[in-house]
Amino acid sequence: MKAVVVHGAKDVRVDELPVPSPAPGGVAVRIVYGGICGSDLHYATDGQNGPYRVTEPLVLGHEVVGVVAEVGAEAANAPAPGTPVAIHPATPCAPAGVTEATGLHLQPGTYLGSASTRPHTQGGFAEILEVLPRQLRPLPEGLPLRRAVLAEPFSVALHGVRRLGKRVRGARVLVSGAGPIGALAVAALKHSGAGEIVAADLQEFPLKVAASVGAGTTVNLAEGGTIEESAFDVVVEAAGAVASLTAALTAARPGGAVLQLGMLPSGPVPVAMSTVLAKELAVSGSQRFDVELDEAIALLAADESLETVVSHEFDLADAVAAFACAADSARSSKTVLRVSADPQL
Repeated sequence: MKAVVVHGAKDVRVDELPVPSPAPGGVAVRIVYGGICGSDLHYATDGQNGPYRVTEPLVLGHEVVGVVAEVGAEAANAPAPGTPVAIHPATPCAPAGVTEATGLHLQPGTYLGSASTRPHTQGGFAEILEVLPRQLRPLPEGLPLRRAVLAEPFSVALHGVRRLGKRVRGARVLVSGAGPIGALAVAALKHSGAGEIVAADLQEFPLKVAASVGAGTTVNLAEGGTIEESAFDVVVEAAGAVASLTAALTAARPGGAVLQLGMLPSGPVPVAMSTVLAKELAVSGSQRFDVELDEAIALLAADESLETVVSHEFDLADAVAAFACAADSARSSKTVLRVSADPQL
């Protein structure tokens, strides 16, 4: 089978790998779509994501959906072959249908396509992926796989918004950074009852995407747009940039809240803690997601506008071009790989 493998910095290849057969308790899924995430881009460009360095060939990808191909003989409660599914990339993960926080996402474990473990946890940009039954979520009828591929990043956005609690309903919110995770944060805020949503970015294309999924106002900072100081009940930093975090602290009103949703560089970063103190800001971090996958799938099925976040689609053979597209925020939002060559899927 073919798979997208990173061998080191600026060394991404489409390799031929053995086709896995599921263990007795496992399930083999034919992957149809995979979304390229910022962590995938870091591995491809730098050979590492934060502190996690690639030390052996690593199949990338954790935002994946597909169709069950084969079920192991001892795989209890697994969906039948032919079932379209989304895949929870973490082990352990919260069971399907659970809505109360479990904290499992903060415990040691594995994540698809991650160099955080030795050996690395191989990812989902492969034609066949073996997972455990509890990682699978059957998709509702009528939800296209191309839209369902957003389930994992949308879960990340929903988890971040959940961290804000009751502050969101009716609030005036700024989302700083309108890339894929920022756009999905806009959608999560809309579905959580935010009163007004403003999206800010340095590029016009992502701002158009943010507007399509719920931002009432957009601000292009590269074209002279400005953000009001101390004017927002809630600010979501979704760019993963220190300058954006500084602007977020400035934009939040006294007594407001700032959510750090974007992944900041590893190591110390300069933050104006005097602003946090003077305004009595509530500053929260957000790590991946916990119990939000089922909610994300349900909202994706109900809200067709979310498909606008998927801006480009490439065949697996064109993975290098796909990564270049995903890295160009001026022209792309979520770039996806069509992994399976089967026209029936």
